Amino acid sequence: MLLNCTNLVAQIFPPTSYPQGYFRDPLDIPMRLAGNFGELRPNHYHMGFDIKTNARENLPVYAAADGYVGRIKIEPFGFGRAIYVVHPNGFTTVYAHLNAFNPALEKWVKDQQYQQESWKVFLELPANLFPVKKGDFLANSGNTGGSQAPHVHFEVRRTNGDVNLNPFLFGFPVDDAVPPQLQRLAVYDRTVSVYEQSPRLFPVRAISGSTYMPTPSVITVTSPVVSFAIGAYDTQTGSTNHNGIFESTLLVDEQPVVAFRMDNISYNDTRDLNAHIDYKTKFQGGPFLQFLTELPGYANAIYRRNKGNGAIDVSDGAVHTVSIVVKDAIGNTSTLNFKIQYSGTDPERPAPAGKKFYPQMMDGFESADCEFYIGERCLYDSVHIRYNKSANTNTEVVSSIHTIGAPYIPLRDSFLIRLQPTRPLTDAERSRTVMQWFVGTKKEVQKVQWQGNWASARFRDFGSFQLVVDTEPPVIVPIGFTDGSNMSKAVRIAFTVKDNLEEFKKVRVLLDGKWLRFTNDKGKTFLYSFDEKCMGGQHELKIHAEDEAGNVTEKTYNFTR
Repeated sequence: MLLNCTNLVAQIFPPTSYPQGYFRDPLDIPMRLAGNFGELRPNHYHMGFDIKTNARENLPVYAAADGYVGRIKIEPFGFGRAIYVVHPNGFTTVYAHLNAFNPALEKWVKDQQYQQESWKVFLELPANLFPVKKGDFLANSGNTGGSQAPHVHFEVRRTNGDVNLNPFLFGFPVDDAVPPQLQRLAVYDRTVSVYEQSPRLFPVRAISGSTYMPTPSVITVTSPVVSFAIGAYDTQTGSTNHNGIFESTLLVDEQPVVAFRMDNISYNDTRDLNAHIDYKTKFQGGPFLQFLTELPGYANAIYRRNKGNGAIDVSDGAVHTVSIVVKDAIGNTSTLNFKIQYSGTDPERPAPAGKKFYPQMMDGFESADCEFYIGERCLYDSVHIRYNKSANTNTEVVSSIHTIGAPYIPLRDSFLIRLQPTRPLTDAERSRTVMQWFVGTKKEVQKVQWQGNWASARFRDFGSFQLVVDTEPPVIVPIGFTDGSNMSKAVRIAFTVKDNLEEFKKVRVLLDGKWLRFTNDKGKTFLYSFDEKCMGGQHELKIHAEDEAGNVTEKTYNFTR
């Protein structure tokens, strides 16, 4: 059965060819992975390798092949500090979460930051400025940006179109003789939205080698149309990390129906992970479940169809054989086999509350003081969107609380919300009004646009929304210094910014009237390490902080260096 399945899967995914041995390992230690391409992460696919650095920082990172430094990115989250190397064979490699770049590159980047008066930069470099040879030193490894522990995030992209490719396809030296591990099977009723049900979950067990079977092996369903999802992970020889699987194919009655493969994904589409997983189950604290069906709103999907989208008609009542074949990028394979049969009894269900919205259609809801509009690219599956209005007693809140949809329904694009305040606002209040989204303890604010008495903003999640007049400026908190400090023995200046709505928009620092570069890695502490920009003597440090509502705080500190 397994050999037959493997041959049938090849009908969906034809062979591909990528240069082998062209790229070297960017580190000088054995390549061990903390994360791989296509691994499931909150709201995105993981888009490369996370290469372990033995829990250390400042390991040398080398160019994977000849080329030139084409881009530099520095940001508080995401990549942190990253280098993009463009290669003559049509590919680009990316190295992220770095510490210091090589000295020449570090100096050039610093000069650019001072010219732009911005620590956060995304720089395009000409081909002749920083050419590199394979094995040239690029930077030291680190833990900057969205990294949670020291490692190097490494990507291979197709330069034309900037599409990420699975680095495993290029033959990097990762020892892997371990097939993917299957954990569970999920079965869905496809006569209703995936967001208006909870799947039936079945544990699976290995029965021989890498062949698995659920309990029970024959599954009886009450829906005439069903689909499936799996819980699975991959790992490598000698590793305990649960990494992502590369490929899975659904076969029904020995015919391939649909499959997905983690071989190339654009950053424009990485949020579509939310259409590949059972987002509701994961949001509610359950496991990652990967659909073996393509939802109707999933554009540019990782799926390939052979006979339909993965929703299986079992209304004939016959016993159907099902196989789910799971592979890693090396070719190690596991298979889940079971049977499924419709019982002929489709239970009645109460109609869900709310208005039904559909993918690839624009529609809206309007009431006296709340309107929202969901665009064509917002939804992955049809679903009823509930609306509820409740009173608010907070004096800073100038609208009712408007709850739209459920937070376990994912959105690909932002949707438009328009609210009216519950009382007339002065011009000063309108200029300081923000719309706040909240779910549980999570919050986000956006500055509103006014059209008459309607305040509008866009958000990318369902939840509760309200208008807040924010007149409280952010607070600047110096760390280890005060006005008049003698800092001759200090090695750096540090401060933080706090805001009552937990978000600030802009921070700018001047030293003796000139812009001074403070880093803000992970959006926490602002840091400046003393260098040639601050020599000995008396100095004036002026810190300007602004929040989303436009409230401004300025503090001036005099110090001696």
